[in-house]
Amino acid sequence: MKKILVTGGAGFIGSHTCVELLNQGYDLVVVDNLLHSNPKSLKVIEDITGKSLRFYQADIRDSKSLKAIFEAEKIDAVIHFAGLKVVNESSSLPLEYYDNNVSGTVTLLQVMKAFGCKNLIFSSSASVYGNEAPVPVSEDSPRSVMTPYGRTKLIVEDILTDLFSSDDDWNIVMLRYFNPVGAHHSGNLGEDPKGKPNNLMPYVTQVALGKLTKVYVFGGNYDTKDGTGVRDYIHVVDLARGHVAAIQKLKDQSGLSVYNLGTGKGSSVLELIQEMEQVIGTPIPYEIVDRRPGDIAVSYADVTKVQKELGWRAEYDLKRMCQDAWRWQTQHPHGFAE
Repeated sequence: MKKILVTGGAGFIGSHTCVELLNQGYDLVVVDNLLHSNPKSLKVIEDITGKSLRFYQADIRDSKSLKAIFEAEKIDAVIHFAGLKVVNESSSLPLEYYDNNVSGTVTLLQVMKAFGCKNLIFSSSASVYGNEAPVPVSEDSPRSVMTPYGRTKLIVEDILTDLFSSDDDWNIVMLRYFNPVGAHHSGNLGEDPKGKPNNLMPYVTQVALGKLTKVYVFGGNYDTKDGTGVRDYIHVVDLARGHVAAIQKLKDQSGLSVYNLGTGKGSSVLELIQEMEQVIGTPIPYEIVDRRPGDIAVSYADVTKVQKELGWRAEYDLKRMCQDAWRWQTQHPHGFAE
């Protein structure tokens, strides 16, 4: 299993995963429609690794393009990142999210089946657990979604479960991410939001750089150590290495598996801000505002299963996450747009 197709490989998590895969000697084909990513990230991947990949600009909803790629490349396995991912936006654009994330995945699966490629790693999310799961959150916790984005992930998980039930020749690993942050240690590859960031870490770094005025902290009266929400922040490089471990699982003809990818530890919003202040040496202005509907107080992963079955564990702590995110932000204040 050497040739891997990475959908959405020009994006934040996809690009970092491509670096780790190339470093492990895999042959990579990337497909991305570049709607929310930049092709410059692909050049950076090759610069970092000293290795090349093949890129196709295409949409996973376009079966004709996908068939041409599979015909040309003889793909062994697929890592599927492609899709829309802004949680709040999904509530105002539900049809777009179902079309991209669900219909696009179905089209991809149909093409994979037609070409006899039945090895898949799916980029799922801890958002499938909703707001009722006890912490730490284990893989067998009840699923309950709060947003169209989360529902697209849950629906695809169900589709994959049904697919495997119908044909056990498939090998599928579903990875539920917690909160990816950080950047490659080179400072040349990182999270590059278009417009105002939706995620906490790039918002914090842009405030620290002076591009934004202050961080808005949603909720200061949760039942937590400092009143702010607690999340499981995981370094994107650790997350990427989790996908390399998952490929090894596919090689074992493993059937259908699901794993959390997190650190198993929770950090509050204020702890992240304070850690970044320590890294840069200056205060970061913030304001505590009302909670957002659907937000929960505490969420962090139970990582027992992934450690036992894949031999994977997160290595980088919150300080390293902040250091790498800040290095990327300062070296590329305008992201790849430079």
